[in-house]
Amino acid sequence: MEKAHDILAIVGRPNVGKSTLFNRIVGRRIAIVHEQPGVTRDRVTATARWGDKSFEVVDTGGIAFMDEEKSDDLMANATRHQAEIAIEMATAIIMVVDVTEGVVPLDQEIARKLRTSGKKIFLAVNKVDNDRRARNDAEFAELGFEKTFSIAAAHGFGVSELLEAATEEFSAGIEPETARPTRIAIVGRPNVGKSSLINAILKDQRTIVSDIPGTTRDSVDVPFTVHEKPYLLIDTAGLRHRRKIASSVDQFGLMRAERSIRECDIAVLVLDAVAGVTKQDKAIGGQIAEASRGCIVLVNKWDLAEEQERKDRALERQGKKRKKTFRERYLEALRKELFFLDWAPVLFASAKTGQNLSQVFDQVAVIETEMTRHVDTPQLNKLFMRALDAYPPPFSGGKRFKIFYAFQKASQPPTFRLFINQASCLTPHYKRFLIDKIRAAWAFTGCPIMLECRERERRKFVRNQRV
Repeated sequence: MEKAHDILAIVGRPNVGKSTLFNRIVGRRIAIVHEQPGVTRDRVTATARWGDKSFEVVDTGGIAFMDEEKSDDLMANATRHQAEIAIEMATAIIMVVDVTEGVVPLDQEIARKLRTSGKKIFLAVNKVDNDRRARNDAEFAELGFEKTFSIAAAHGFGVSELLEAATEEFSAGIEPETARPTRIAIVGRPNVGKSSLINAILKDQRTIVSDIPGTTRDSVDVPFTVHEKPYLLIDTAGLRHRRKIASSVDQFGLMRAERSIRECDIAVLVLDAVAGVTKQDKAIGGQIAEASRGCIVLVNKWDLAEEQERKDRALERQGKKRKKTFRERYLEALRKELFFLDWAPVLFASAKTGQNLSQVFDQVAVIETEMTRHVDTPQLNKLFMRALDAYPPPFSGGKRFKIFYAFQKASQPPTFRLFINQASCLTPHYKRFLIDKIRAAWAFTGCPIMLECRERERRKFVRNQRV
């Protein structure tokens, strides 16, 4: 991915207010803010504007140590590595410190590291929200930075002056992107390989990957370009049952992931090939269907399931061919469990080996086209007329369901308005039948189909009465 504009990185040790400053700069709450240290782990990015300048802001996880040999904590090492990548990418860097705690040894270590980067460094002494604290910010001069700013990110105090200085040498006059990127949310329960999948697609360690369930705690937006078309990949926290939420941080991550489903264009539901479809997978699929989002079901770790395929091929060589291959049997079982997503294409892939990952964006392109498909009104009404004649709807309450007229109201998702006699006469089974007829005629691959029913107004006839 090419660097579109200048990059402003925010770094510092844990719990000094980096995410609060990030949200203040971008003008909306993106990064999770919490008193618990270490909430931010991946690089969280967003585009911001200051005056006539547009730039990318990067929020990093708290750096717990600078020397890798000082800790065997894999998560802390990965977080530090993500911060180092942000430092390397940055045009300018804001180092955040906490005035209430003063200068601590880790601040000094980070400052020494930043001074060797050759980048413009701006020291933000955070939480300076009263005169007493303002008198304490002088001690941070010992960190050796020329540009020091007293701020209170939570209230916005001093942030304007900080941004004015930090963006002084940024390029001006850059127009925002005219094409809105397609938002693709990678969703699934914990430890099915969502972050590994994004890293494999990007060919970059952009998100932290670990065998520890729940490694990703926030939704991480990752801009990406395929064939000059912009996309935004959203790596979400693993969606677990609410009864298993252990902390408020996990609760925030769950809420953010659920919001990512509602706001995305296409959701990629990642399953574990070995575990099969679990109860939680079905719950997440239900959220996608309820939000009426485009969907791809991706069965990850398929390389681990291929052993069964090899056994099938061995049986074939022995003349004991099965009626169905392992993949066909797996797909049949998957469709049975996720029957409400039977319109979503299924990919068998492996983030580890890269198997079939190129097909993800092929399917995304298909769904984007299908989402904008428009059906001519005469063709639609002929379809419904033939459907009702060939398979008349059942009687309900002494009446039979009738369609007087229909048209496609909107796309994204495809929505059809039906003018009918009585909504209560349309049974769920017959509604499904009508949707299946639409799919048989126009596919709408990977897209939910919405039917809106409007009852025909009953006219009231009043006899003329003589006065």
